[in-house]
Amino acid sequence: MKTARMKPFPSNVSTPVVMVSRCSPAGYLRTFRRALLAFFLVLAGAHPAEAGSSPAALAGQDGLTIVAVGDIMMGSGYPSPDGLPPGRSSLLAPVDAVLAGGDVTFGNLEGPLLNDGDAVKKCADPSKCFAFRQPEQVAGQLADAGFDLLSVANNHINDFGLRGKNNTMRLLAEKRIGYAGLDSCPTTIVVRNGLRVGFTTFAPVTGCLNLNDDELVRRVVSGLRRQCDIVVVSFHGGAEGAGHTHVTRQSEMFYGENRGNAYRFARLAIDSGADVVLGHGPHVPRAIDLYKGKFIAYSLGNFCTYGQFNLKGPNGIAPILRIQLSKSGDFIGGRIISVMQQGKGGPVIDPSGQALDAIRKLTESDIPELKVKFDPSGKFSF
Repeated sequence: MKTARMKPFPSNVSTPVVMVSRCSPAGYLRTFRRALLAFFLVLAGAHPAEAGSSPAALAGQDGLTIVAVGDIMMGSGYPSPDGLPPGRSSLLAPVDAVLAGGDVTFGNLEGPLLNDGDAVKKCADPSKCFAFRQPEQVAGQLADAGFDLLSVANNHINDFGLRGKNNTMRLLAEKRIGYAGLDSCPTTIVVRNGLRVGFTTFAPVTGCLNLNDDELVRRVVSGLRRQCDIVVVSFHGGAEGAGHTHVTRQSEMFYGENRGNAYRFARLAIDSGADVVLGHGPHVPRAIDLYKGKFIAYSLGNFCTYGQFNLKGPNGIAPILRIQLSKSGDFIGGRIISVMQQGKGGPVIDPSGQALDAIRKLTESDIPELKVKFDPSGKFSF
């Protein structure tokens, strides 16, 4: 339970945050650290909403607030140290207050955590194929920013082979961050606000839960449904780039790979027991949706992607989503906080609200049957 960090002056910083699956050890110390983060952010002048002081206002004490972001690749030491940000300061610092505002904070970790070694992945055309090796210090920066759950099911997790993958799992476990989506670690469960929250993720990638295997999706998600009060499913799918911002409702092929049918996958996941479906992979924002009272984000875009990413146009804007759920997992309310990346990358708040505007227009275009109300602050309802 993160109730302590959701109040401007925490009164209960010792309540444990329990992780109950083998892929995510218990995280008592991180609960205390997060409460202190929210406390000092308010003392420093952060607005209570920005410091995560009121996510339970809509969800209620028995509900859940999820903060969700897209792709995270905080610099790569391969093929050259030139791909790393200068110094050891965190690229996430400008948005720490927003990330601290959820009972559960989620992102997609785009590539392994490893300080050395050569890529196992071989690229026939280096202009179309990248290998990412994020420095190991990133694990601590993600923990300090408040991340609870990370998808490691994506097309870069295998860039440095089994060594890179195992090292990533070790570091995340040491920092008490849950992860899922691998054949060796398909799901994880955490407890928040007295609710068992199950998490799994899918991708069309070897060694990951297969996005295009319907029976696997049904089996894994329904299995979590039987164990949990709320089930969160993410997926890494869809074609990439500025030319692929739309939800096509068809299977998307990209570089000869079947990147899945995001619209169909989301509905299959919800029919199998998911309460929230969070997409990433296209590197651009896409529409949002609601199906049977359950929230869907088709792509959360490039959240924090340093150095080797195209950040022009829609590739350089992204939402931070705040989603309020009832204790039964139904959508109650949400907000889009727009961020942008400039220069080589790293998120900052975008006062012009480009991500909000893009998602509003894409939702109107791609899901026209859905009636969504957006207000200028980024709040939305169905």
